[in-house]
Amino acid sequence: MGYSGFRVIKEALTGHKGWKPAWRDPEPQSAYDYIIIGGGGHGLATAYYLAKEFGKKRIAVLEKGWLGGGNVGRNTTIIRSNYLLDGNEPFYEYSMKLWEGLEQELNYNAMVSQRGILNLIHTDPQRDAFTRRGNAMILNGADAELLSVEQIKKEYPFLNFNDARFPIKGGLAQRRGGTVRHDAVAWGYARAADRLGVDLIQNCEVTGFRIENGVCKGVETSRGYIGANKVASCVAGSSPRVMSHAGIRLPIETTVMQAFVTEGLKPIMPGVITFGAGHFYCSQSDKGGLVFGGDPDGYNSYAQRGNLPTVEDVCESGMALIPALGRARMLRMWGGVMDMSMDGSPIIDKTEIGGLYFNGGWCYGGFKATPASGMCYAHLLATDTPHKYAAAYRFDRFRRGYVIDEKGMGPSPSLH
Repeated sequence: MGYSGFRVIKEALTGHKGWKPAWRDPEPQSAYDYIIIGGGGHGLATAYYLAKEFGKKRIAVLEKGWLGGGNVGRNTTIIRSNYLLDGNEPFYEYSMKLWEGLEQELNYNAMVSQRGILNLIHTDPQRDAFTRRGNAMILNGADAELLSVEQIKKEYPFLNFNDARFPIKGGLAQRRGGTVRHDAVAWGYARAADRLGVDLIQNCEVTGFRIENGVCKGVETSRGYIGANKVASCVAGSSPRVMSHAGIRLPIETTVMQAFVTEGLKPIMPGVITFGAGHFYCSQSDKGGLVFGGDPDGYNSYAQRGNLPTVEDVCESGMALIPALGRARMLRMWGGVMDMSMDGSPIIDKTEIGGLYFNGGWCYGGFKATPASGMCYAHLLATDTPHKYAAAYRFDRFRRGYVIDEKGMGPSPSLH
């Protein structure tokens, strides 16, 4: 079933009786050519591109819960490509280009809103650093614009410009950045993959790998053994736990990242803003709520809930930037389980076990990377060679000294 405005009108006039399920609910087969572990954005995108771009068949996505029940539905929906380093910027700009054509390709309203993102500048050295970043973005084909204080006041008059401790001295804007409806991304990719014959198997937890002579032959699941020629892990914060079943220890720590939303307000925030003097970022949803977040919790955990000190810290940063935020009531908060790598950048690579592949370590850059991650992972699975935009995301970069430390925090996952 194709979606269109005419279809919506027709269904509205006929009692909405013609809608069908967006995807099938198949029983798992005994074996597949490709098994993708994880039914989030990256896993579903990988399955879709593997079928569409590379013509592969007999593909299954295994999800322990429900599709989109993990990080893809637990984030602050921001997309951007305002990175500095050569290992990152081309990849995220490629992802941005895929976002721009995603709705037409999937025939699904993912609510891609390129409302712009603004990184605020509070010191002279920070202006120099953002100028360098903006130039790197432009050199890699992205858009970047340095804004003066006067320009920012016109767009965001409610910011605290007179703070003696954190004065606003300008900002780096990427007009093509913005937000996307996170649930719709999962649903759109799931529907499109299903139409290409991909089996989307929910409530199917992977509990082990069957490895013979150093080669992965399939996976043990809560619904029985399933064989495969190639197995691809794509489970975000659960990566260390899943890969431990194969005896693999990852350069990753798992922590919780909280997000928050206020009650619905009248439109006040035209784009996405980030606080340059503290870790705080904020946008306004289509329902009017201010959606914001900050630092991850200060300890490792697999729980999808956070702690009160982090709530207080994020809200304090928010009020330092937007004093009026103190008048809004917080509606709810939630946590996503983050796979924090040792240098803050992701991994898309083969493992030392034949037929077993890994995608993870996205820290809090995973959602914006969804289309490019799926495409690059599918390329690796189909050709056994890294995609040109993900060539730097290899396991051996830590051994060879080619780390991609975007924030310059060293081997401290919690700081990335």
